Order: sequence, then C-alpha cells, then structure tokens
Amino acid sequence: MILGSTGSVGEQAIDVAEKFGVTVDAISAHKNVKRAEEQARHFGVKACAMSDPDAAKDLKERLKDTDIKVYAKTDGICEMIAETNSDGEIGQIVENSIVGEAGLKPTLTTLICKKKLALANKESLVVSGEAVMKSAKENGIEILPVDSEHCAIFQCLRSGNNSEIKNLILTASGGPFFGYNKEQLSSVTVETALAHPTWKMGPKITVDSATLMNKGFEVIEAVHLFEVRPEQVRVVVHRESIIHSAVEYIDNSVIAQMSVPDMRHCVQYALTHPERAEATTKELDLFSVGKLTFAKPDTDTFVLLAKAYEAITLGGAVPAVLNAANEEAVAAFLSKKIGFCDIFDIVCKTVDSMSDCRSIHDPDEILRAASAAREAAKSLILKRN
Repeated sequence: MILGSTGSVGEQAIDVAEKFGVTVDAISAHKNVKRAEEQARHFGVKACAMSDPDAAKDLKERLKDTDIKVYAKTDGICEMIAETNSDGEIGQIVENSIVGEAGLKPTLTTLICKKKLALANKESLVVSGEAVMKSAKENGIEILPVDSEHCAIFQCLRSGNNSEIKNLILTASGGPFFGYNKEQLSSVTVETALAHPTWKMGPKITVDSATLMNKGFEVIEAVHLFEVRPEQVRVVVHRESIIHSAVEYIDNSVIAQMSVPDMRHCVQYALTHPERAEATTKELDLFSVGKLTFAKPDTDTFVLLAKAYEAITLGGAVPAVLNAANEEAVAAFLSKKIGFCDIFDIVCKTVDSMSDCRSIHDPDEILRAASAAREAAKSLILKRN
C-alpha cells in the first residue's frame, strides 16, 4: 500500500515496487485524479483513496467500470488501511509518503492495525512523536524510515546498538542558498527556492530544504526514532549528498552510509529489510565524486534549524506548533503572498507566542494546538499583504 502515491517519494515507491514485482494493493493521493487512475489501473489495486472529497468523487466515476473501492478524505484513507489486506508474500507494508500533518492519522492507523510501516511522512513524528513511538512499541511494529538521513542511520545502527550511540550525524545539502546572508535571502523568489541542487522533491519539502526547516524536522524525527537527546543529534552541511548520515559511537568510531542521492534506495531497503537486494539505483563511483566536503550550518541566518532544536527540547505540542506555522508560511510563500524571509519571521513569532504548549501531550490536544498555530500564522500572513 502506497500513501501519497502521486508525489515524488510515492512515484519512486511505485517504481521500486514495479521493478521488484511487488503487489500494490492500494494507493492514496490528494487531488491528482488523472495519475491516481493510471496507477490504480496499472496495478489493478483493490482500493484507492483521495484526501480531497471532490477528487474522490471524480475518481469513483472514472473507475466505475472496475471493482476498485474508492475512499474519501483522511478518514477514508484510514478505513482503507484497516480494511485492505495484502495477498503478497511479504505481507502488508504501508509506505506513508503523504505530505504534512495529514499523514499522522494514517501512520497511527497503520500501527494500530499491526501492519509494517515504511515512513516517509516526517510530520507524523514531528507533530506527535511520543504517541507514534508508543503505539509502535505497544503493537510490536518496527518503523522503517524512508527519509534518506534516517534510513542511513537505521542502516548504520546495524554496527552497534542504541546504548552505544554517542552522536547521530545528520547530513544536509545546504539547499540552493548555502552561503547566503540575510540580505541575499531577501531577494529569493519561488522559482529560485524550488531549484534544489541535489534532490528532486515536491515544492513544499523543497522550500523546507531551502530554509533548513526540513533538517530541523529531521532532528526532531531522529530524537523520537532513535531515542536520543536533542544534543546528540548534530547537523553537518555536506554539499555532495553522498554521505546520507552517520552514527558516532562511544568508542569514537563513525559509521556512515554512502550512496548516490536517490530515494529509491531508501524505499527498497524498507521493502526488503532486514535483507538486501540487487540495486535499483546507480552504483556509487567515488572517483567521479572526487571529494567530500563538510561545513557547519549557519543557524544565525537559517534560524529555523535552531528553532527546531528549541521546539524538541521544550517538547509537548511545541514541535506541532512549529510544523503548523511552517506549513501555513510555506503555502503563502508558494502562492507569492509573502517573501522568503517572511517564512522565518512568521514561524518564529508563532512558536514564541505558544511556547506554553510544552505541557500538552495528548494527541488530540496537540492537533488542537496545531490548529491554533495555523490561525496565528495566518493572521501574521495577512498583515504582510
């Protein structure tokens, strides 16, 4: 089952599944009805869900000549997860590559249904990491990370165990504006922000990469996934994107995972874990790479990375507030309602105004806090128009 099947990671998951001859029994998407129909017919899925209700109606009409069941909205995605069983030999794996907070409920449903979870939706852990990890433990499910950085750490941890971790080293490409100062960032356009130097991703995550917010979210993810303290997660700018992350152990050994930058490797590893299989990606040629460089991130200019450390240190609903404010600010930037630097200001002001949310731990209350953060961020956005 592939959730978010028409997005960047979802399409790569489709590609890996096809190359391995894996049955795709269900898919979900947001509004891309045309592509969802193509995927549904190609794989002969049992079910398909569209989070947008109008798109669901459209898809149901398009697929009326088939036996494919069509679900609508986020609740429909969760119903599909619970009701659709796999006929495949490897059992039911749910690959969640939904973008944003909307991926949280499908993540929790997958765990409650005791299905294997390949997680590319970082917001599940950012918004409610405590609840997600608790559910995973209670239901005996190991979360298989699909983010390149966390997939890398997951692989590196085969060389040791969590009690031997000294630090986790998350690598960052630095985005398209590495080395820029605040004055230079003030002239950034939507078009230049979407021109990532290494990875081909959707617009929202590409902007998050440009602001380093994406790396901040990955810090929060790592704290929950690998049960480490925030200060044990270090970010290193690595422009070549060959080392995808590393683990430093208590004996000062550093084990790194290297490969060409291609998300299909991460999807494949989650699919075949704990075994490895022949590659669907290109071989890494170190002679062509030539050199590997490393630099400290500029958190004075790219303040959202520092804000993410602050949010996970405070805990509670603060990371959810951070994510909600960022989703609203990035959407406004992509719609050209605000400037690039406004993203930093809106997110920081929203989080600062709601830092008392650190005492909130119930998932439903966390989502209410996130909703309040969205309204606060929208108010700040309106003042800039």
